[in-house]
Amino acid sequence: MTDTVTTCPDAETFVHPALFYRDLDEYVRGTGGFVRDALAADEPVLVAVPGPRLDALREELGPDAAAVEFADMTELGRNPGRILAALQGFADQHPGRAARIVGEPIWAGRSPAEILEATRHEALVNTAFTDRRGTVLCTYDATALPPRVLDDARRTHPTLIEDSRVRASSAYVRAEVVCADCDLPLPQPPATDVELAYTGGRLGEVRERTDAWVRDTKLTPLRRGDFVIAVNEAAANSVAHGGGSGSLRLWTGDCGTAVAEIRDGGRLTNPLAGRRRPSPASSDGGRGLWMIHQLCDLVEVRAHDTGLTLRLHISPA
Repeated sequence: MTDTVTTCPDAETFVHPALFYRDLDEYVRGTGGFVRDALAADEPVLVAVPGPRLDALREELGPDAAAVEFADMTELGRNPGRILAALQGFADQHPGRAARIVGEPIWAGRSPAEILEATRHEALVNTAFTDRRGTVLCTYDATALPPRVLDDARRTHPTLIEDSRVRASSAYVRAEVVCADCDLPLPQPPATDVELAYTGGRLGEVRERTDAWVRDTKLTPLRRGDFVIAVNEAAANSVAHGGGSGSLRLWTGDCGTAVAEIRDGGRLTNPLAGRRRPSPASSDGGRGLWMIHQLCDLVEVRAHDTGLTLRLHISPA
């Protein structure tokens, strides 16, 4: 590892490298060196990676691990739309200091839908941290992930680390380009159980129909409540920001997952909306979408000239 990725060259610099590793030893060497350099510089460190890699890095760091905040990315980032709020929240806890973060938002076993939203997240990291000091080092398993995922990592990270060499990514593009590429058509469900058009006067019916439908799914009572709240927030956003009306579809997905799709005529003018916890004093909105991301296991977002589509997933497990 080199100083290019472990320290900030000046007070206004944000660094966002991707580390491609081929085995656990290479992963531990790269991330361990990054963390130790940060601790030596008295910089706060968050490591958010899948559980097995957490254990390996803790063992590598030994006593130094006590100074690091750890999180299992398979829990924190189950919904990729939650990750950015967690990273920003960690940085906010250390004002005036350059936060150092190791993240692994895409791992073998992620579904194609999750990978797409995680790719959107990776692009938006560059936007969210533009004016902040710090480094977010993202790790990618080069042997287990599909080539397309690694190609997208080259597009979302200005800096690449391969074979212990640091270089600028010639494939890097702006966040808005990647986000537009992520707005692929959503696959049609095999069948829907509920279809409902609504306006402001029918939000009560949205809640009632959703609550009645979700009672027959495999979700626990607590998760059924989360599902109803998330759908209600999405429908309320349609009324407030999506032209005053929208449409709702409900169906059961793979493994008993409850799925809701909300379409309206709204525009997502701020791609970071919902990806940072809004201040109670904020007048910019975003509270509903932030809550939706916190409640759901996956939120698929599609922003087009004709309107906005949210597809919400909550699974039984």
